[in-house]
Amino acid sequence: MIRFKKRPQKGFIDAFSLAEILIVLAIMGILIMLVVPNQAGVASRTKSLEAQQELKMVHNLQYAYFLQYSKYASDLTTINYIPHKLVNAGGTANYEVSILEATPNGFKAKAEAVVDFNGDGKKNIWEIDQEGVLKEVQPD
Repeated sequence: MIRFKKRPQKGFIDAFSLAEILIVLAIMGILIMLVVPNQAGVASRTKSLEAQQELKMVHNLQYAYFLQYSKYASDLTTINYIPHKLVNAGGTANYEVSILEATPNGFKAKAEAVVDFNGDGKKNIWEIDQEGVLKEVQPD
């Protein structure tokens, strides 16, 4: 009778062939390719939160100014808004905030991106009015 000797187990890697490992890597690559396009818009949506927060601050400052003087200010320095340094000037702010119009009864402020986040040639623009209504005028 012929007896076969047991082969000693060499290790974990030897248990899988190269073809099996390549198949698993290919499947992982396909799954990653399916997920990455869905995440592309997340960065620009996250950066637009900066514009929304800055415009809410301008709204609050304008409201306080209105309560004191019964009119809205036509420039940001009047309401003591101090903008952050823009990224194209070595700062961290992605949006430039300005007041478009101001009347005794209302105002409109704008936050315009100084960077094109997704490279499509359009820069993100948000606006807010005296009621505090935020509106995305131009998506990025």
